[in-house]
Formats: sequence, C-alpha cells, structure tokens
Amino acid sequence: MRCAVLGDPIGHSLSPVIHRAAYDALGLDWQYDAVQVPSGTLAAFLDGLEDGWRGLSLTMPLKREVIPLLDSQDEWVRATGACNTVLIEPDGQRHGLNTDVTGALMVLGEVDPMRRAIVLGGGATAASVLLALAEHGTTEATLVVRDPARAEETLAVAAAHPQPIAVDVRTFADVRSTSLDADVLVSTVPASVQAPDVLASVAGVPVVFEVLYDPWPTPLATAASAAGHTLLTGLDLLVAQALNQVVAMTGRFDAPAGAMRRAAEDALAARSGA
Repeated sequence: MRCAVLGDPIGHSLSPVIHRAAYDALGLDWQYDAVQVPSGTLAAFLDGLEDGWRGLSLTMPLKREVIPLLDSQDEWVRATGACNTVLIEPDGQRHGLNTDVTGALMVLGEVDPMRRAIVLGGGATAASVLLALAEHGTTEATLVVRDPARAEETLAVAAAHPQPIAVDVRTFADVRSTSLDADVLVSTVPASVQAPDVLASVAGVPVVFEVLYDPWPTPLATAASAAGHTLLTGLDLLVAQALNQVVAMTGRFDAPAGAMRRAAEDALAARSGA
C-alpha cells in the first residue's frame, strides 16, 4: 500500500519518518513519501492516483482545498472546514478526516479540566484547538490575533460547537500592556510573534501548549520551562495526530506511539546536529 504527505513546502515534514516507524513496528510493507503539491493542483493529483493508494496526510495549503474533492467526511472536517487526512477506499471514494482535532483532544486530555483558555493565533489550527477545548469543558477563551477580520472563520467554527466557548477577541497590540489570566495557554503562532511583551502578558498561565516543534525551543517554550509550568508540545500533537492517521489508514489499533515519538525526536536531533 502507498501513502504520502502532501503540501507546499513539504521538505521539512516529519510525517515520513513517523509513519515509516509505525509500519516497521507493525510489520507492514507499506510505502510513505513526501510529495510537493502546490495550491491549485490537488484535484489533478488526486485524479491521477493509480491503484494501491490508501491514505494521504495533508498540510498547508491543502487542508481547505481538498474539501470539495471529498466524497464523505467526519464530523471534525464538517465542523472546521479543514481536512488533514484522506482515506482512499477500494472503490476510489475519498473520505476526509481531521486528526488535528482528535490529536489536540489527546494532548489536552493529559491535564486537568480547563475552564478558561488563551489561544494565540486565529487560523485553522486555532479552530481545531478551540473545538478540542470545548470538548474538554472550556467555557471561556481569549483569542489573540494580529487581524481580527482574519479570525472570523475560526470564530464561526467555535460558535457552531454544541457547547460553544464564549470567545473574546483581542489583538497582540491590545495585550502587550496587560496581564491575561487563564488555566491554559495555547500558541499557534510563529516564534517571531512571541515577543517579550507578549510573553509577559501570559506569564502567569500554569499550562502551556506550544503547537510548534521546529525550531525548538520557541521563546514561549523556554519561558514556560523556566517558570516551571506544565509544557505540552507540538511534537506531542504531531505524534498524536499521526497515530490517529496510522490507525485510520491501516486499521491497526496497536499503532506504536513510542516508536513513532522516538523516530520524530531522532529526526529533529539530526536536523539540529545534536
């Protein structure tokens, strides 16, 4: 069977080493590659697939482009309007999944209930995180963004949840001179946005979920560790969502999370020269 991760750019992706580690541990003679698929070319790529393909992982900029190309989709794709996994059935039908949400559910499930949250960023990842937080019982969230207009789709996703979170939108300029209080902080923004004044505004939050994993550590991760806060990482999320992909693609519920995590850590260490 063949599987792959698609996106543009794609050379940085750790998905091949993670999925291949799972196949090795499961004794599966499967293939998993990274394929560069620029925006606007996904339909042609899917139409050109030959027999033997089972699953595709999607990264940016394809998570929304794929939606009209699916024959069916899970509840999280419908809720977020984003899909990061495509199962190709024996009859050629394409079923979309969003394991970003289920992965975030797994990671956030490791900590105590979180009534109040702060989320930095307002894109597709933030939307998935807000849904996961709602599933875990969060009732209030502050969404900190650069441009509120670009967060409207994310707000719509959060509002459509059966138990919607009350979301207060602020800009990074708004929070630089304030101190925000919450049970958990989730950052979906690049390290370049994590300026000292922004970090100071959220310094008191005891649980930090930094969804980035490369480069590592980010300024936020460094500050959280120095303060002794609980730190959840982007590598936790990457492995969790990949674990769900492997289960969906192979039908094997004994997917080896430990082996997948070690493969990802080794690949990151090799990149950094550690």
